[in-house]
Amino acid sequence: MKQISTRLTREDVAHIAALAHVALGEAELALFQEQLSAILDHAAQLQTLDTDAIPPTESVLPLRTVLREDEPGSTLPVEDALANAPVTRGNCFVVPPVR
Repeated sequence: MKQISTRLTREDVAHIAALAHVALGEAELALFQEQLSAILDHAAQLQTLDTDAIPPTESVLPLRTVLREDEPGSTLPVEDALANAPVTRGNCFVVPPVR
């Protein structure tokens, strides 16, 4: 795999920091220059991979739902549900009409 280098300059990092409204000292500029350049190098390396044969919805994780089954439970009594309503009629909330 071909190694691609995306080297940011100190000025690039200072410009990014200014866009983000973040004040950086000289030591932080140097540190972030190295770190951001490494991230961009890794992203560039990933761009060289041939992913044409991989469907866009492919996942390495098993499909499962994280939702629980619907189970009927106790409900809030009507009087409690309507207790703080400014206006009610019978067992209903009264709201302004939608136009």
